[in-house]
Amino acid sequence: MNPKQWLLASNNDGKRKEFAALLEPIGISLISQGELAIPEAPEPYLTFLENALAKARHAARLSGLPSLADDSGLCVDALGGAPGVHSARYAGEPKSDARNNALLLERMAGIADRRAAFVCTLVLIRHAEDPDPIVAQGRWPGNIVQQPSGSGGFGYDPLFWINELSCTSADLSSQQKNSLSHRAQAMRRLIELCKS
Repeated sequence: MNPKQWLLASNNDGKRKEFAALLEPIGISLISQGELAIPEAPEPYLTFLENALAKARHAARLSGLPSLADDSGLCVDALGGAPGVHSARYAGEPKSDARNNALLLERMAGIADRRAAFVCTLVLIRHAEDPDPIVAQGRWPGNIVQQPSGSGGFGYDPLFWINELSCTSADLSSQQKNSLSHRAQAMRRLIELCKS
């Protein structure tokens, strides 16, 4: 595995920036699959783990590079874990953060239990047929607010209330978010696993 460069199996620029910031201190650079004209992989599975593994294998197969994939999303207790693996396309195609947020607020109307968590599963593979992928997970608990707040982040950040900080994740600076988020937790664990 080239310890200095990994391929990110995603075209999501928000994720790329977050991961790049987390990996930069240890000297690893990321290139996105879009830079190599690699199309997105299908994500037909019911779990974050299965989807992340499929995306990593797809990117590694088409690039020949070590590949990092994440599958992450928002799991809301009162909605049985939805939007879950469908978080990016909760309101259908084309992807739209605004429509996803509006649909989530609509479905949460009148529901008292607002508990939720951002969940991230990361998979790093050395090559497409890697029998021993490195897997790390992160979970960031919070609550769904009644109306959006904050202008930072992306996705469901304006709806995700962090109890300890009394704000949404969209109210955080990118540095704060990169130290607390589900992706940050998963990446720290992945780095530990790579070192071991």
